[in-house]
Amino acid sequence: MSAVLAPLAGRYVRWLRLPAARTSDTSDENPELVRAMPMVLRVERTDAPGRTPLLEAAASAAVAVCLDERAAPGGEWHEAVAAWVGGRIRKVTRRARGAHWAAVQQLPGVTVAVDGESGRGEVRALVPGLVTETPKEVSRLQIAGTDLPYDDPGEPIPGLPVVWLNPAVELTVGKAAAQVGHATMILAAALPAARLAEWRADGLRCAVRVATPKGWRAVLDTAAGPARSTVLVRDAGFTEVAPGTVTCAAQWDD
Repeated sequence: MSAVLAPLAGRYVRWLRLPAARTSDTSDENPELVRAMPMVLRVERTDAPGRTPLLEAAASAAVAVCLDERAAPGGEWHEAVAAWVGGRIRKVTRRARGAHWAAVQQLPGVTVAVDGESGRGEVRALVPGLVTETPKEVSRLQIAGTDLPYDDPGEPIPGLPVVWLNPAVELTVGKAAAQVGHATMILAAALPAARLAEWRADGLRCAVRVATPKGWRAVLDTAAGPARSTVLVRDAGFTEVAPGTVTCAAQWDD
């Protein structure tokens, strides 16, 4: 297990058991100390990305920051990443194009690009920090405007972990990008060391798909089973969905 993600693994089961209304309770927080990971989606004006490749890039980029050598103990990112993982896992997703996209490449983080049948998706996940200290290169970017049409990506590539989106929950692309990033982080925290090393060696690639209603029920059944081969993302309910909503799940079959 990654040392920086260990606190997340410890809180996962407790979070799933928390009453829905409690997931959005922030009474124990100081607003000045709230931390978030900025995630920047590349959405050019004339060459829009494919929805699925963009979400797959987001899923890989978020966990890539956490597993980067610079986030390990002693690394230059460790203090910032550890402080964020030790609290509530918040992500703020924004869109950028042109010069603004180029500008965020200069900030500490990881950019992932994924090519798919519907186009190319590019996401830069930045090192998390205090929301009150968000760099101007990020704060000037818009949060809205990331709606993209659903595509038909086909079956996931065998051997990759899959993040399944709940078919009963409508999410904007920005919200979905944050959720699939949560999923890959929880998955990485739950994986045995050897499996995690295998995934890292493969570039943390993953597939993102919208489950069918029947498939989603099977995913939930797997998560509740003794093997615990599936991890769930249960949203706090600050935006778009009700508190306690399970938005997606990450699954890696043997």
